[in-house]
Amino acid sequence: MKVFITGASSGIGAALARAYAKRGDACTLVSRRVDALETLRASLARPEVHRVQPADVTDAAALAAAAAASIAASGLPDIVIANAGISGGTSTADPDSLGAFRRIVETNLVATVATFAPFIAAMKAQPRAGGYRLVVIASVAGIRGLPGSGAYCASKAAVIAYAESLRIELRGSGIRVVIVAPGFIDTPMTKANPYPMPFLMHVDAFADQALKVIDAGRSYQVIPWQMGWVARLLRVLPDRVFDAALAGRARKPPLR
Repeated sequence: MKVFITGASSGIGAALARAYAKRGDACTLVSRRVDALETLRASLARPEVHRVQPADVTDAAALAAAAAASIAASGLPDIVIANAGISGGTSTADPDSLGAFRRIVETNLVATVATFAPFIAAMKAQPRAGGYRLVVIASVAGIRGLPGSGAYCASKAAVIAYAESLRIELRGSGIRVVIVAPGFIDTPMTKANPYPMPFLMHVDAFADQALKVIDAGRSYQVIPWQMGWVARLLRVLPDRVFDAALAGRARKPPLR
């Protein structure tokens, strides 16, 4: 299979690339960091079948060009994974946080739309056995708002809602929308977290489980499963209990 992955230069994106390459699939690796992408490509099984495609995901034109180049080189991808994301502490009371809010929402939400948009018409026009997959890497942080993480939580809640809307829009088209919601995964992004991270999972173990979810075409899955139970609890916890429990939580460092 052919897989198009944004945010592939590190963390979850790089782990997904390793997992797909390990089983013999060909990946298009998308990120701003060309050197990191080339290093990753060289480390993958059969590096010659993988492509490096530099693009800033907040630039919709650049993403469209990356999609066009990928299609021209190797045909439509079977799987498109909108993985690129950033995080950082924000505070509405701090005027300097407004720029960080914009960057986080543009990267985590708007770029997801821009990642999928160039492929949908072509996928509808060229159906394939087994269908296509559009995959959103969301987060358990999108279930409820956490103090000091308003932009990140809002962006991930929005991307889950967006993907649900898209799933219904594409019903019957042969294109499945898959939402994968990671809990705490051991990546450069989480290393700055100043609070306990229950059920912290190795990034390669996460990728192995994510591939099974994507292959099955499941509409929504929290990984690891323990965090799925935490997510269910968060949904039903009364506000006064939730607020009291999180009031003293340490805050993530600001986005730089």
